[in-house]
Amino acid sequence: MTRLPAPSTRVLRLAPLVAVVALLGACATTPPPTAQIAVSRAAVERAGGSAAAEAPIELAAARDKLARANQAVAAKDYPLARQLAEQAEADATLAEAQSRSVRSSRALAEVREGLRQMRDEMSRK
Repeated sequence: MTRLPAPSTRVLRLAPLVAVVALLGACATTPPPTAQIAVSRAAVERAGGSAAAEAPIELAAARDKLARANQAVAAKDYPLARQLAEQAEADATLAEAQSRSVRSSRALAEVREGLRQMRDEMSRK
């Protein structure tokens, strides 16, 4: 009859194997965030036309973060690149939303001014 090693001995024998597996998992590289970079680039380009005048600060932040994301990809810092690309997309979306808000406010002001002028004309007659 073969005798099995004590449980503590088995654990000690498995410890190096577990350590090697953990190290290999830690060394596994994250793939480059090419899809997120492309989505962010499209968002920045889309916002560039409409938000350039109404939300220049947000648009500049989006462009800066996209450029930094590209630099992080070149440096193979993929987690940072993904984070910056996601932030660039969010900044571009914010720039678009602020641009729409400014345009809507202008349109509302024009409508109100037109109504005021119509009331003035009606009160003169």
